[in-house]
Amino acid sequence: MTPDADIEPRARQALVDLLEFGAQAARLVAKGKGAWDADEFLRLAGEAILSRIGEAVARVEKADPQLIADNPQVRWRPMKGTRNRVAHEYHAVDYDIVWNALHRDLPKEVASVRRILDGRD
Repeated sequence: MTPDADIEPRARQALVDLLEFGAQAARLVAKGKGAWDADEFLRLAGEAILSRIGEAVARVEKADPQLIADNPQVRWRPMKGTRNRVAHEYHAVDYDIVWNALHRDLPKEVASVRRILDGRD
């Protein structure tokens, strides 16, 4: 675990961005699964959020690869891989998987990132 003061500034900003994207996802999920299923634009917004999260992970990886190595409790690779999937294989996106990523998986990752920034984990 890396205390916040030791985090490279560009990596810290990417982690802060990741927290904001997590907050955006929480607001989207709060609308409910019914709204998600009924609204194409909510689903597209969910894709965009996951894409941005993957980009933030890539920025962390580039700025401070040791932070990634020191924090295996965060599922960095799957978050980055999800970005690649929604960006490059958009024709094969399964929106139930996207919903589960936003609703079930992302809150756990956001909590882990918050603990990194708070200097605990």
